[in-house]
Amino acid sequence: MTSRHHTTDVLSSRPLQFQFQLPPPCFIPRTNNRPFKVLCADYPRPELDNTSNFLEAAYLSSTFRTSPRPPKPLKIVIAGAGLAGLSTAKYLADAGHKPILLEARDVLGGKVAAWKDVDGDWYETGLHIFFGAYPNIQNLFGELGINDRLQWKEHSMIFAMPNKPGEFSRFDFPDVLPAPLNGKYAIIYNIMLLLEILSFPAVLGIWAILRNNEMLTWPEKVKFAIGLLPAMLGGQAYVEAQDGLSVQDWMRKQGIPDRVTTEVFIAMSKALNFINPDELSMQCILIALNRFLQEKHGSKMAFLDGNPPERLCMPIVDHIESLGGQVRLNSRIQKIELNKDGTVKNFLLNDGNIIKGDAYVFATPAVDILKLILPEDWKPIPYFKKLEKLVGVPVINVHIWFDRKLRNTYDHLLFSRSPLLSVYADMSVTCKEYYDPNRSMLELVFAPAEEWITCSDADIIEATMSELSRLFPDEIAVDQSKAKILKYHVVKTPRSVYKTVPDCEPCRPLQRSPIEGFYLAGDYTKQKYLASMEGAVLSGKFCAQAIVQDYGLLAARGEVLAEASLV
Repeated sequence: MTSRHHTTDVLSSRPLQFQFQLPPPCFIPRTNNRPFKVLCADYPRPELDNTSNFLEAAYLSSTFRTSPRPPKPLKIVIAGAGLAGLSTAKYLADAGHKPILLEARDVLGGKVAAWKDVDGDWYETGLHIFFGAYPNIQNLFGELGINDRLQWKEHSMIFAMPNKPGEFSRFDFPDVLPAPLNGKYAIIYNIMLLLEILSFPAVLGIWAILRNNEMLTWPEKVKFAIGLLPAMLGGQAYVEAQDGLSVQDWMRKQGIPDRVTTEVFIAMSKALNFINPDELSMQCILIALNRFLQEKHGSKMAFLDGNPPERLCMPIVDHIESLGGQVRLNSRIQKIELNKDGTVKNFLLNDGNIIKGDAYVFATPAVDILKLILPEDWKPIPYFKKLEKLVGVPVINVHIWFDRKLRNTYDHLLFSRSPLLSVYADMSVTCKEYYDPNRSMLELVFAPAEEWITCSDADIIEATMSELSRLFPDEIAVDQSKAKILKYHVVKTPRSVYKTVPDCEPCRPLQRSPIEGFYLAGDYTKQKYLASMEGAVLSGKFCAQAIVQDYGLLAARGEVLAEASLV
């Protein structure tokens, strides 16, 4: 049993060749008299292209391609080749400018980075899911011509049952809302009619919850549905007003039983922000529900068909470079050097190189990196001072290769509902590049991780195996007397997405800073999607938009600085 970390050779140029054969269908019993069917096959891409959110995102993308070509393209220096930095550079290149993207490490992706070990297997920074409710991500895939790299799964949410080891419960999203005309369904029919008037897709989501009889009782489900009514009726103004309450406090205020929080929202909170409901801002949950339920396909999930650096990030890099931009790895910024007027003079790299530009963007994946390198002269400025409350959440991603194919798994994301694990997936089934007909590779998100981030890999694996022995009681034992570990990788991220606690929303900065020529991008910056891949991509588009809008000012500033340097 071995543990290896951050093997390089990430940017191998060899083409990926898939010889992907689907395993035979299998079935897992369900407790509600309906078969738990495992199809182990991908679903067609949802019809996303005509939704209002997709069209809005597509229009924003088009503005860069159709904007007037700049007489003198700007050279924009961007720190961080995560999705925010890649997005910023991509759309600036589309607008005719020349981005220079600097990445500190030898791998692309930031929070979606991955590494190849000596056996040729990949291990990742996190378990990444692409939702139908991610319109800017979905547009990006289309713009790059790689829509076929998303493997769409069944429209369900699947939860492990801690009190019934080895069993799962699920929320199935129906294509149409059935007409509950009698019996227990009549209790909530009038509520459903009201919700239907407001948002038909939202009905499907609530209906999926109400149909599940294994996790919640009917009185709990009715109270839950009634408790959600203010959020459905109040719209965005109501959602924003809930930032001061934790999920747990909001649930109690609405009269929703604590068991609803325990059974459903602990898992959702950990999946969204790697923390528990007593810490997470309720605004985060309401934004997620709003985004995922406003459209019929919003909550549909897809896995990338391989490792993110090659299958997602490299096509963006190829696009940037085809338009004259640059992407440089192993280019860590040591210092932001300033002019006398407090604006950016240049980025100083660790190797002593100096990078100058007409504008500068800090797009590192974590806000904590920016805070570490922020010039002292800027720290008192309110725009930057507010960043003190934004703190990254520790998270651990665990990969375990077993010596056999686990039967009690599924071709989907699974909510573990354990004290230590958030979500997991058998990547040997869900992902083409990782497919293995003989062995399972579980990728698991270990969260909350604050108390574990300094622990040894061996301790983390032991704790993970203890939880897996409850999820797979017939197949996994802590002492490995059943399935045996062939190898594992533990990837620790001491500071990941910002911790979405109450009252931190006002601290999220706009992409245009008060420092002329300096901009921010990152999922912690202001945009309507959470700290997520979608939020990172949208923040990059907003950052690029601000720079394009400021072209005249930046071009004139560059001329003044050039003249001054000649004096």
